[in-house]
Amino acid sequence: MVFGLACPALLWSQPSTPAPTASQAKGVTTPGVQIPISKLKFENVFEIPGSPDWMAIGDALWISNSPKNTVTRIDPKSNKIVDTITTGKNPCSGLAIGFGSLWVPNCGEHNVVRLDLGTGKITATLPIPVADDEGAIATGAGSVWVLTDKKGTLARIDPDTNKIVAEIYVPVGSFCVLFAEDAVWITSTERNVLTRVDPQTNLVVESIAVGKAPRFLAVGEGSIWILNQTEGTVSRVDAKSNKVTATIEVGVPGPGGDIAVGEGSVWVTAIGFPISRIDPASNKVVQQFTGVGGDAIRVGMGSVWVTDLKNGKLMRVDPKRIEATQSIFSSKDEPEAGR
Repeated sequence: MVFGLACPALLWSQPSTPAPTASQAKGVTTPGVQIPISKLKFENVFEIPGSPDWMAIGDALWISNSPKNTVTRIDPKSNKIVDTITTGKNPCSGLAIGFGSLWVPNCGEHNVVRLDLGTGKITATLPIPVADDEGAIATGAGSVWVLTDKKGTLARIDPDTNKIVAEIYVPVGSFCVLFAEDAVWITSTERNVLTRVDPQTNLVVESIAVGKAPRFLAVGEGSIWILNQTEGTVSRVDAKSNKVTATIEVGVPGPGGDIAVGEGSVWVTAIGFPISRIDPASNKVVQQFTGVGGDAIRVGMGSVWVTDLKNGKLMRVDPKRIEATQSIFSSKDEPEAGR
């Protein structure tokens, strides 16, 4: 899904470890870190009625809208919505850019649609099911990668033929996939592991224990970053050694959320906590904006893009403006997290 790809989510089932609800999330407790989102000035707010959720960034920003069965294209230069395209029933489980196309999984029709980036026209409909509505699709190593069932079947698609050319078996409950650092990375929310696949051999080469219910993942700063849903933490994995080098408390346990990397920071979103900024040098949350908004986040074109899923909006903000926005609260007067 692109640099800093991740996959936003809705709900999952893990009977052995019940997930906290979003309203139970309290965020970080470090004095001076939490800031009301109302104090942050956005460069633009795009009205996208429905449920704007999954995003991908290339020459434009694309965002899907499941109840409207569409994807919307935003031109970053004009700062305007330039097109809204019907893709099929209930686009879900991420977006990916590659091979001159936008790849859109559709949960309502159990297929993957391929759109031409220039014309916005559908060029192919692949009869390939999607494992879960909160997953991801990725491109890399001359292929498109997507999980096709809850048993852990990773499909490798040849973009020249639009057909599956290999199936790789990874842990059950795997839904999110990322291509980065010459490898394919997959999280299993059921087994609490990050799996590394070698695209040269189509073999699993590493299985790395991370936090509980890992799902969303992103790449940057030489690491793979994983948002763990049950704990509300972020696991940092060194892409060379395959070792967890840090576990960062973000305080956002529960369903939903997203993670991205770019502009020198790691960015996490959750409903009620639209933006949490992690400093990769210290592995700590240094800013956490609280209040209305949150669910999906991307970084690109010199901006941070974050959704307000519940209110049908997409916000664009300059990362320098985020860094310059300071908490007005003292350690004895912390703001209340948004609900």
